[in-house]
Amino acid sequence: MATKNGTWAYRDAFDGFARTYFRRFGEGVVSSVGLGTYLGDPTDAVDESYHETIVRALESGINVVDTAINYRAQRSERVVGRALADADVDREAVLLATKGGFVPFDHGRPADPAAYVREQYVDRGIVDPDDLVRGIHCIAPGFLDDQLDRSLSNLDVDAIDLYYVHNPETQLEENSREAVYDRLEEAFTLLERRAAAGDIRHYGVATWQCFRVPPDHDAYLSLPEVVNRARAASDAAGTAATHLRAIQLPFNVHMADAFTVEAHESVEGRQSALRFAHESGLGVFTSASLGQGELTREGAIPDAVDAKLAGETPAQRAINFARSAPGVTCSLVGTSGPDHLEENLAAGTFEPMGARAFDRTFE
Repeated sequence: MATKNGTWAYRDAFDGFARTYFRRFGEGVVSSVGLGTYLGDPTDAVDESYHETIVRALESGINVVDTAINYRAQRSERVVGRALADADVDREAVLLATKGGFVPFDHGRPADPAAYVREQYVDRGIVDPDDLVRGIHCIAPGFLDDQLDRSLSNLDVDAIDLYYVHNPETQLEENSREAVYDRLEEAFTLLERRAAAGDIRHYGVATWQCFRVPPDHDAYLSLPEVVNRARAASDAAGTAATHLRAIQLPFNVHMADAFTVEAHESVEGRQSALRFAHESGLGVFTSASLGQGELTREGAIPDAVDAKLAGETPAQRAINFARSAPGVTCSLVGTSGPDHLEENLAAGTFEPMGARAFDRTFE
């Protein structure tokens, strides 16, 4: 598990990055460029490429690795575990994050996905059909309990630093908003208990739309209400304080809704997800920071914004846009191979825009 001493020692070993490259998270520090593991087919060749990339990243100044049990049919978790064991880096220096919510395949996509879910999860009593949405998504405590155990095994670790409930807004497709909040509270109660047992350090919610859309949108969830439900879960589990510590959401120059859409009520009025999270002490891990590769093209970033960003390449400037937003802890970059790792790492040698300069990009 990542520790205060382990992460600070890791930071001290790297002096070639900009002053704000490493940022506080909990008691420790994490790199503001992280490694995502969503991309790629479920093949041995992609596994090998990921292994090389993750090892090199961990040994070069990236100490955040993000994955999910459903990524590449559990292969991403497994290769992360192997790379973490093989890298010349102390386990206590690395923030390891994974997610549960989507029913995962194993090794590859089955010929009949519906039959697989039924045989492996429903018939075995791991999932109640009433808890499944679209036949693939579940956040019931029993299911997440099972998934967390599988993730610990896949990653071959004793504890996970940050465990996300994955895309809870999927539940809104077949349930009322209030019912989804109730389901989240039940899920959080389970995670509070697993945190108390030492299986996870923190938990959070990894999302796609729900925190970036206005309250009248079908996919909307209130971040303040999610925080309230986590506090209730802490009370139910008997923990001293909630272990909800982070959110994950897409953020880039073309998907800036998390900063521009003021959808979350607070004592100071409505705020954007980024501002509310920042003021509430939640870490923010941005996904799709490069817009799935689209922002790496010359001209993809508007000239008026691009001129304000530090970096020698479009990829570096795109990363630094995400790193510049108030409250962002880490910008996750989907790098399935080592080809662009050095370029992405070099983004951290540039200082991001200051808060005022960032604000002015939206004037």
